[in-house]
Amino acid sequence: MSAVMQTTTVDTDVDLVEYYYDAGFSDGLPVVPPTQEKIDAVVQALGGDPEFVECKVAPRWGELTREVLAINMVMAGCKAAYAPVVRAAILALTDSAFNLNGVQATTHVASPLIVVNGPIAQELGMNGGANAFGSGNRANATIGRAVRLIMLNVGGAWPGDLDKSTLGHPGKYTYCVCENEAQSPFAPYHVEHGYKPEESTVFAIAAEAPHSVTNHVSNDPEGILDTVCSVMSTIGSNTAVLGGHMAVALGLEHAKTIAQHGWTRADIRNYIFMNHGNRFIDLAYGHRYGKVYNRNIPKWYKREDNTRIPIIHSPDNIHLFVMGGAAGRFSAVIPGWGHMSTPVHRPIDTNATPVGPDCSSGTCAL
Repeated sequence: MSAVMQTTTVDTDVDLVEYYYDAGFSDGLPVVPPTQEKIDAVVQALGGDPEFVECKVAPRWGELTREVLAINMVMAGCKAAYAPVVRAAILALTDSAFNLNGVQATTHVASPLIVVNGPIAQELGMNGGANAFGSGNRANATIGRAVRLIMLNVGGAWPGDLDKSTLGHPGKYTYCVCENEAQSPFAPYHVEHGYKPEESTVFAIAAEAPHSVTNHVSNDPEGILDTVCSVMSTIGSNTAVLGGHMAVALGLEHAKTIAQHGWTRADIRNYIFMNHGNRFIDLAYGHRYGKVYNRNIPKWYKREDNTRIPIIHSPDNIHLFVMGGAAGRFSAVIPGWGHMSTPVHRPIDTNATPVGPDCSSGTCAL
């Protein structure tokens, strides 16, 4: 796509919005015409050198040069200041562990969810508070949209063509949030995973849409987390038989209630892991259809009717974030795609120099 998405000149009477629709560069929504001035500003924020290849994007394995990255960012409505986050997100998705080729082509609903931590989220005005997963915030919306446009225009995963998703979900327009670090009673996600508070990171997981966790009754950790376990324990998600990873967006009221009882992040993840899951007989549909639904359950789990089968196979595979506004006893469970994709957590390079890993082969080592 880098050879296609080159700057060009059009007549002044051309409707640029319709021009880009006709060119096939839109996600279905109008795009911002990428003027040379705006492109240059983003390239400069990335460290210059417009022909520098940041990575290759599956499934078409198109080369993502800085110029093409900039064009897609501008079309998405991004400010140049968002460039380090968009670049870090794309490098996370193109890490081989993430398996973007599979995520792009699957018939499942999965879409990459990007979660930003650290000072850069506040600097860019990102929203991890009220309506974090909804509309109304430019940084959230356009960073996530830029990632999707790159997946379309460079990766070539157009719906019905290389993108085979049966239904998709709204996150396939934009799916980018940040943690509510300012109000959270816990240390941020990236600090839990060894980064300093002053460092900024992106976390990427192939995920379904958020599943609501509603509990207005419990005033203790167990009650709230039992509701989380109930939402996790469904035989309808890929993870029920494919394992993998899950994200939990713990609402602010729920998080504060749990923290008041002295529980830590590790306590929460371990409690969820120990108390969620389904009976084997339910996953096997009462054996009405043979053993076709059992083939991906780990070999070390007993195949006995009342054996509890966890959805995910380690508390480390539960990725916990605190999000949302001050009012409302709601949280969310976000199931992953299954064991076929591993989430990637990486630092955001805010220096305008090409010091990151060489990802031109399609693999980015942390």
